[in-house]
Amino acid sequence: MDLTYTEEEREFRARLRSWLGKALPELPAKPSPDDWPGRRAYDLGWQRRLYEAGYAGLHWPVDAGGRGATPTQHLIFLEETERAGAPYVGANFVGLLHAGPTIAAEGTAEQRGRWLPPVLRGDEVWCQGFSEPDAGSDLASLRTRAVRDGDDYVVTGSKIWTSHAEVADWCELLVRTDPQAPRHRGISWLAMPMDAPGVTVRPLRTLAGSTEFAEVFLDEVRVPAANRVGAENDGWRVTMVTLSFERGTAFVGEVVACRRTLGELARTAKANGRWDDPVLRRRLGRLYGEFGALWRLTQWNVSESEGSGGVPGTGGSVFKLAYSQARQELYDVAAEVLGAASLSLEEEWTLDRLSSLSYTIAAGTSQIQQNIVAERILGLPKGR
Repeated sequence: MDLTYTEEEREFRARLRSWLGKALPELPAKPSPDDWPGRRAYDLGWQRRLYEAGYAGLHWPVDAGGRGATPTQHLIFLEETERAGAPYVGANFVGLLHAGPTIAAEGTAEQRGRWLPPVLRGDEVWCQGFSEPDAGSDLASLRTRAVRDGDDYVVTGSKIWTSHAEVADWCELLVRTDPQAPRHRGISWLAMPMDAPGVTVRPLRTLAGSTEFAEVFLDEVRVPAANRVGAENDGWRVTMVTLSFERGTAFVGEVVACRRTLGELARTAKANGRWDDPVLRRRLGRLYGEFGALWRLTQWNVSESEGSGGVPGTGGSVFKLAYSQARQELYDVAAEVLGAASLSLEEEWTLDRLSSLSYTIAAGTSQIQQNIVAERILGLPKGR
């Protein structure tokens, strides 16, 4: 992996930085965290600006509607947008970072043509229907059934922790199509329209007070068989592609954000007198080293995905495991630096700290990641 920048890459950074300097002041005011229709419109509006400027799906393959940018250009884009304070993907998270890349890697030409352009243009939002009340990180235990009826599947069951379901147009949905097959087989990956009859969405309020998750109840929902990505009963393999994106490259922008947060904490500690504490300085210094290492690991993962057709490898689990812990520790240190101010729910720091608690669970628990690292990378035997 070559970490030096070419002249072309430096020019790309300069053009992007110039464009951000003009585009960001033109954005409307950010909506309230509770205004999900407003947040959807805001996030889609930013995605449309990226699309019109040629920055949407920067690293996606050209035949999937992207620009086919190099891994380094992708990382430059993430660095510059985060440093400039540009909006994150927001409600576009699942479509841009999970479902879209999965369809680009596994979908037919017709499926790619139908679903990828609206994601890149900022026309449609996706949600993720994987977890169930009795099958969270243990996805192989899912019970939502899909029975073939002519050209459709009839789907019955429920999902939980369904990201952005209340404003989504489509759902990447895991269903069991062969209940007699072993647990990891008999599963299929469907694209379900959220406005289909029989779909009921019930928002869930998180510890931080937000409602970006929901329960979704499915009562004999008809989903066209043409919406199946991959072969019938091959959904577990397709799901591993989705999760490799979720764990391998979906958190890339957040590493940059955490490094910026760390700098803000250091400046705050110097301003309020906490910098004189040598123990605190050591904790901040160690976190600086950890996030620096995570950024290098990110570069490695993105480069590796380029060599495998855009699909990240198992190194994503190493990253996810380390990042989840480092993020939690970052906001523990933030509470120490801020003191009593960190207890106010009006403070963004407090909300970020509460949100950080979910990262050892989201996208597969840390225990699941440890198993993957042990079995698939280190070659250790499976536990009994």
